Amino acid sequence: MTPRIVLGLAACLVASGSAALIPLASDESSDNRTPQQGTRTVAAPTPTAREHRGGDGKKTEEEKWDGKVKILGDGSTSYTGPQKGQLKARRLKPGEKPPQFVVFSWDGALEGDDRMFSRFRRAAKESNAHMTFFLTGIYLLPEEKRNLYEPPQHKPGAAAISYPTREHIRMTLEQLGDAWREGNEIGSHFNGHFCEKKGGGDWSTDEWMSEINQFYSFVQNWKTNTGFKDLDPLPFDPTREVVGGRAPCLEGQKTLLPATKPFGWRYDASSPGDFQIWPSKKNGVWDLPLQMLPFPGKDFQVLSMDFNFLYNQSEGSTEGDPGKYQTWRKEARDSYAAGFERVFNGSRAPLFIGNHFEDWNGGIYMDAVEETMREVCPRKEVRCVSFRELTDWLDAQDPKVLAHLRTLDPAQPPNWKQ
Repeated sequence: MTPRIVLGLAACLVASGSAALIPLASDESSDNRTPQQGTRTVAAPTPTAREHRGGDGKKTEEEKWDGKVKILGDGSTSYTGPQKGQLKARRLKPGEKPPQFVVFSWDGALEGDDRMFSRFRRAAKESNAHMTFFLTGIYLLPEEKRNLYEPPQHKPGAAAISYPTREHIRMTLEQLGDAWREGNEIGSHFNGHFCEKKGGGDWSTDEWMSEINQFYSFVQNWKTNTGFKDLDPLPFDPTREVVGGRAPCLEGQKTLLPATKPFGWRYDASSPGDFQIWPSKKNGVWDLPLQMLPFPGKDFQVLSMDFNFLYNQSEGSTEGDPGKYQTWRKEARDSYAAGFERVFNGSRAPLFIGNHFEDWNGGIYMDAVEETMREVCPRKEVRCVSFRELTDWLDAQDPKVLAHLRTLDPAQPPNWKQ
């Protein structure tokens, strides 16, 4: 049987949002412009130094920090020094087995009424884990300011998802700051979540650059855009900290990758999926795709993201048969476990698990992810890290060692005598 890998907007449902939000129509009936019209042309920013301590042993700019907090721009962001608690990127010794890396990532990163952001921050802290939160830029933009967003190939203010309430913006800002202080990564899920026609797969490199620029702008100017005076700045500079992203519906990587270079991005997590193999680079950027995991009791594999379990279990309905919820939860949990054990006892390829903050089918996919996190992350030889920490580690390794690891099947242990 062939698995159904669902990538389009219909599959994403409330993707990159909270269960409290509903997708909005883009209102394209009067939008007859060409792709270039209505898209703001913004020059790429001068890339900031994002060197890291890797195999070359260079010191980072952050390591020369003078200890003073620097408020940036309108006070929305700040530089408070290098992020604490990060995995030290150490080169493997000859014949040494790699750690088993696991990356849990979240598309959207909105704190809604369901409090999923804070729930998984807590689970990560209690499991000795770091995660990656791919923030949707317009989740920091009030709906009354929606026309500040000029999406490629769509009219100003259009979006395929809801704009947040002002209270949800406040809640999200608090979570973003605390998440970063705890060692988690903030990445980009871009802005309007457009898929399929006029979505990322149809965008040019210049249009992707505009989308990235606007993402940075929404993060750097939330105080101006919201008028909030009583909140502290975010404790990080997004031009330093945001070094990767995941495109909505995993579309458009071909033209997206060249767009990321002026911003100094180090990885992209937008590939539509692959078997569990060690990562490689595309166009000089680490390609970190979602993965195919065994589906329990079936002769196919499923993409390691919640809405693909949904489509293989309840035919895309977010409110399937309640009598099957526990069976479906166990299937998702067992699939994650099977994917983990396959590589833990085999190639040690990193395991990537992607999700949205949602309550589909009674919240069973959230429960399955939390159970997996609490089970695997405390285990010896396991490192639950962010994508940024993983790229630091990959950059520190001997290229010949990584090349050997990439030749392995997921269940095949390394043979260091080769």
